[in-house]
Amino acid sequence: MNAARRVESGAAVVLLLCLAGSVFMLRRVERIRSGATLREVLFISSPQAARRLSLGYDGLMADIYWTRAVQYFGNHHAQGAEEYKLLAPLLEITTALDPHLTVAYEFGSTFLSTAPPNGAGMPQEAVKLVEYGIKNNPDDWHLYYNLGFIYYLELKDYKDAADAFRQGSQLPHTHPWLKILAARMSEHAGDLETARMMWSAAYQTSTDKQVKANAAAHLRALDVDETVPVLESMVDKYKKDTGHMPSNFVDLVQSGALSVIPRDPTGRPYKIMPDGHVEVSKPDALPFIEKGTPPGYVAPAPKFSYSE
Repeated sequence: MNAARRVESGAAVVLLLCLAGSVFMLRRVERIRSGATLREVLFISSPQAARRLSLGYDGLMADIYWTRAVQYFGNHHAQGAEEYKLLAPLLEITTALDPHLTVAYEFGSTFLSTAPPNGAGMPQEAVKLVEYGIKNNPDDWHLYYNLGFIYYLELKDYKDAADAFRQGSQLPHTHPWLKILAARMSEHAGDLETARMMWSAAYQTSTDKQVKANAAAHLRALDVDETVPVLESMVDKYKKDTGHMPSNFVDLVQSGALSVIPRDPTGRPYKIMPDGHVEVSKPDALPFIEKGTPPGYVAPAPKFSYSE
């Protein structure tokens, strides 16, 4: 057998091994789709080992692990889970396989950082994830924006939030909102006006319909959280002026305190409870609200889907 023939035969063997490996991986995917548990998915827990066993198909494997991360989060989210032990490892493997899969950083950090029942409640893990994303995608201002959000909303660390926004604002082609947010973080600590500015920026800068839906829901919640204390102060004033509690907002309209019956962002009228507290008519329609809910109310998980 001449040298060329030996090379050809060797290449054929390598190709067959690669095809066999691909078949093995595809069968693993089918097992996932047919109901295999996530612990089976993580039979390879090392990102380095996953990369070696991907046979060069790092991008394909990253997509598979990202899909599993989304499914894992979605299933736990729907069940109101308090723990998401495998979420961070799934995201670590995903981004190690494809460090430029920015959707994994953007949505993955949201999954990790948000407090239960709407997320995993692991903001420090979210910070690590986004910082890894910035290391591998240093010119993507969206990642600095995500990092600033985590510091501001979940960690209440306004200095680091300001630093993240400031660094992002210095990138080429960045959004002008980041300079404004950096300034606001330096001046104010967690007020509703700043929160509104941040969610407005998220709504206006994103082209993803799920991100926009999430931002819009937060903006509606801020409207409620601002309105309810104002209405409750009106109810309290009415009681002091008349000696009795108003039975509904018609009483306040008739007294001249209000011109119309107030309605929440969904168009439903607010309600006055016997103790003077003001509640929304249907709290489940307004995820993320902190005011206007019945005592002991537990919000259901918002029905947002997360995909590329």
